[in-house]
Amino acid sequence: MNVEHFQQLVKPVIDLVADRPIDKQLQALLEERFPPGSEVFESIDKACHEAIEAGWMCAQGGEGRRFGRVIEPSDETRRLSVDVVDLVDIAGPHHRHPKGEICMILPITEGALFDGRPRGWCVYEPESQHRPTVSNGQALVLYLLPEGEIDFTRQ
Repeated sequence: MNVEHFQQLVKPVIDLVADRPIDKQLQALLEERFPPGSEVFESIDKACHEAIEAGWMCAQGGEGRRFGRVIEPSDETRRLSVDVVDLVDIAGPHHRHPKGEICMILPITEGALFDGRPRGWCVYEPESQHRPTVSNGQALVLYLLPEGEIDFTRQ
């Protein structure tokens, strides 16, 4: 597993979301096209674990909160960045999404939730904000950001 191969696995998701409004309709479309159990969803999940084990994904941070940008926004990624976080029973730093955020929730611990949501998709509209929170165990969250934009706040 390398970054180029990982980008190819994520490409169907990027192609689906690019040029669409980042809203609840997009979340419903992702749930329909790439639900948990689908080949695309499961191959991305497996690849995240392989990349973390290889040491090039979630290489920053420490115990309970590891993270890292995997792919910078480019024309190839339709101006979306790809980041992955590995969180264990924690509320991360408060931030807002100037252009929105598309999250793929990948629990590691059975029953782990991300912002109260189980395995699947979560879409935050432009200008939304939150403290990314994993409860009931450990979860990976892959998220796409238009132009890689995220604004960490002081709260």
